Amino acid sequence: MIEALVTLVVTLIVAGVIFWAIQQLLPLVPMPEPFHRIIYVILVVIVVLIVVYVILGLLGAVPRMRF
Repeated sequence: MIEALVTLVVTLIVAGVIFWAIQQLLPLVPMPEPFHRIIYVILVVIVVLIVVYVILGLLGAVPRMRF
């Protein structure tokens, strides 16, 4: 149980830091506004899919990856 909680916390921290870093760097790239919005939406979808995959893995719905 402790291993599952540690895995969840570490995954959320890593996903959050990556999300924050891309959010900070995105305004520095010179692009029209619609492309920034599209990249932001794609980023949110990817982070949500990663978090859902990890949660499902902890619940036993998908095979867990061992590192």
